[in-house]
Amino acid sequence: MLNSLLSAFLMYSRIPVPKVEWKEENRRYALGFFPLIGAVIGALLVLWRFACNALDIGQFLFAAGGVFIPILVTGGIHLDGFCDVSDARASCADREKRLDIMSDPHIGSFAVIKLCLYLIVQTALFSQADSLRTTALISVGYVLSRALSGISAVTFKAAKKKGTLQSFVCPAHKRITIAMEAFFIISSVSAMTAILPIQGISAGLAALFVFIYHRYTSYRDFGGVTGDLCGWFLQICEISMLASVVFSGRIMQLW
Repeated sequence: MLNSLLSAFLMYSRIPVPKVEWKEENRRYALGFFPLIGAVIGALLVLWRFACNALDIGQFLFAAGGVFIPILVTGGIHLDGFCDVSDARASCADREKRLDIMSDPHIGSFAVIKLCLYLIVQTALFSQADSLRTTALISVGYVLSRALSGISAVTFKAAKKKGTLQSFVCPAHKRITIAMEAFFIISSVSAMTAILPIQGISAGLAALFVFIYHRYTSYRDFGGVTGDLCGWFLQICEISMLASVVFSGRIMQLW
């Protein structure tokens, strides 16, 4: 279990942890621990909110920090998947060609455009998260997005028999991994609802909608999921939850 935890942090974060041998036994429960990286991101975001409040730092700088923190923790691994999928889908090529494009280490113009738009919208949405409770709710979302991503990795059909994702999925103890992810999903949704009920429910529904859309489009466009597609889902899920929290909060204020 400890080696699986360390393997998850070594693969999906840049947090310094003791290195473990790269073998299947050490990755058996790694996907089950994946949401804990989201917990670290969430904790850092809440601390940044405290610091901004204490130092009277404006919303724009807080928003920039909110965008930067996940990239700092993960090294941008999920944004890389987002870019690869954006290029593949923009090609309008057949399924095999799309999979080849996702494997290409070069970035295309469509990925650059979509990445810029993503970061602009994310910064704008973070600039509206002006309270500690709202920030805390958004922070819990990083756990939920990774739990759902982990569920999709172990339960959805794989588009490729080999790849980085399969190196974690194939040795995984699926029933225990699914149970771990279910625990994180239930805990995170409960926490979000407890912090701000309407916004929490809104964020949970947004995550569920994106999860269903992720499965549908992955099967339609690629014949299953890959690591890049799980990264794309994670990014879309997080910005969708962020948007739902911001807009549902504004609607409640108007009422």
